[in-house]
Amino acid sequence: MQKFVIEGGHPLKGEVSISGSKNAAVAVICGAILTDGICRIENLPKIKDVYVILDILTKLGAKITTLPDSSVIIDPTNINTYTATFDMVRKMRGSYYLLGSLLGRFSRANVSMPGGCNFGTRPIDQHIKGFVSLGADINIVHGIIEAKAEELVGNHIFLDIVSVGATINIMLAAAKAKGVTTIENAAKEPHVVDLANFLNAMGANIKGAGTDTIKITGVDHMPGGTYTIIPDQIEAGTFMIAAAAIGEDVLVKNLIPKHMESLTAKL
Repeated sequence: MQKFVIEGGHPLKGEVSISGSKNAAVAVICGAILTDGICRIENLPKIKDVYVILDILTKLGAKITTLPDSSVIIDPTNINTYTATFDMVRKMRGSYYLLGSLLGRFSRANVSMPGGCNFGTRPIDQHIKGFVSLGADINIVHGIIEAKAEELVGNHIFLDIVSVGATINIMLAAAKAKGVTTIENAAKEPHVVDLANFLNAMGANIKGAGTDTIKITGVDHMPGGTYTIIPDQIEAGTFMIAAAAIGEDVLVKNLIPKHMESLTAKL
């Protein structure tokens, strides 16, 4: 059994630079599937979830070039399958974003129910509601979610509960759908906004991310581009709390103060 052994009694001091957001990175990498050209993603955190999702894209047919400066170049032009098997996705929960991106690219997606961290039951009914509203037929067979549409068409979608995952998956599926999709009661987390900003940088037309209502006007072409992932506010908050508790002189760098307002108000 692996364990951390922590020897206390030493005040923290010095500087720490915050990594890119894990939650944003996973969604953005899945979003790269929608692009018609090469995209460069910068400030990726060097963590297992990122390596796993990049490996999944490679198995789908994408060409991945990892650079030493925490950047990656993704060429999705040779992705030629809409099926992500259990062996591909079993290691991480966030791989369910492949549903939205593959459906958005091919109007079809077959994705096994993912694994990864288990925080209890996390139903995907709001994801399915969104896909169905866009015109997809959904079947779940032997743990595989099968989504198929003759054509994805924008619609007005009201989420019954605020769901980060459903908001992200619907944005991915709707980015190239015909017409306008409106998501009401949308999640407003920073990584939701970051995905919208990434998709816009690649050629999508998304407005309202960060508010209760997101409007996606479908586009025919997303040529690609370069994008920098936001800093990880959870990592930043962890260091801020530790510094407040046992720090002497700690500088936390590369964060977005607005993302930390709820924590700084408590501190």
